[in-house]
Amino acid sequence: MNDDLAGPVPQSVATLTAISAPFSARTRVRGRLALLLLGGASMLLGLSAALMLLGLPAPISTERLLVVHGQLMIVGFLGTVIALERAIALRQTWAYTAPLATGAGALLLVTPLPMTVGLAVQSVGLGILVAIYAAVWRRAASTALAIQWLGSFLALSASLLWLAQVPTGALFPFLTGFLVLTIAGERLELARVASPPPGAAPALLVISAAVAVTSAVALLWPTPGSELFGASLLATVLWLLRYDVATRTIRSTGLPRYTAVNLLLGMAWLAVAGITWLTLGPQIDGPGYDVVVHAISLGFAMSMVLAHAPIILPAVLIRPLPYRPVLYLATAALQVSLLVRVVGDVRGAGWAWQAGGAGNVAAILIFVAMAAILVVRR
Repeated sequence: MNDDLAGPVPQSVATLTAISAPFSARTRVRGRLALLLLGGASMLLGLSAALMLLGLPAPISTERLLVVHGQLMIVGFLGTVIALERAIALRQTWAYTAPLATGAGALLLVTPLPMTVGLAVQSVGLGILVAIYAAVWRRAASTALAIQWLGSFLALSASLLWLAQVPTGALFPFLTGFLVLTIAGERLELARVASPPPGAAPALLVISAAVAVTSAVALLWPTPGSELFGASLLATVLWLLRYDVATRTIRSTGLPRYTAVNLLLGMAWLAVAGITWLTLGPQIDGPGYDVVVHAISLGFAMSMVLAHAPIILPAVLIRPLPYRPVLYLATAALQVSLLVRVVGDVRGAGWAWQAGGAGNVAAILIFVAMAAILVVRR
């Protein structure tokens, strides 16, 4: 090698490297924020659709919104957040196309383009999410990862079936499986802190397989399939209550207790949905459908979002979301409004159903506003 090229790094190059490093980090965070905002836009559109479905004034009101409410909230919002988190964990540029596609596909659903365009783009994003799990598996295989991969496969299956014009009501067990298995896999990863017995992970894998299989059975044979699906959800709840660290950290203080409170409330709502399916069979419309959909998407999934946000947002934005007791305000608003809504469904009280639904929307917006304020002030 030429000795002239082997000397010390020139000062200009060292200075350029020092200057460009923060810009590189800043660019990375801005890219993540843009993807997160795609999910946020999907959420806001989904909330506007929710107000329309409740018969209330909505900031954006189009006929298309009424049809794509589920795709916006579950794939566009929750799916984008999950895909972004997995892409960050993989640290491969191509992986970020998953949240880009799920979020962009959701926005395409509300344009004049044919719905199949948005659904196809979302399917691509979910297919990439499946590939992300496969790539992570090659690095470090685990039972928890296998369970999360199974959940992503259910989401992809639901999206492809949407393209085949299967109604959302018939596909909701698939979407439930996506959310439940994704979170169950993450909780299994954290359960290792408490040193669970050797049989705990295999047991959850068997239960997760049952969730996946019975979601398909519920589509083909609705009555027995829905009852078995409900039973598999209850088995998931029992596993979480037995092994999840939340049952111990609930006796702590500060952020650990806040997280545990939201986790346990989410488990309770998962049990509500499981009992409904087990005892009442298929729920594809009407009050029973409203109960299972919102027990899962709000009671379970949003409670988990509230629980994990102080952990996930710092990883995404490289900026802390400090815990403050005021965060319990969103938790209380979500739980009370959802309870009012479910009572309205059960009792046939339209005013309670409507008021509870409006409270659901307000609770989510309250949490988003508080989280934004805490992050910026920090």
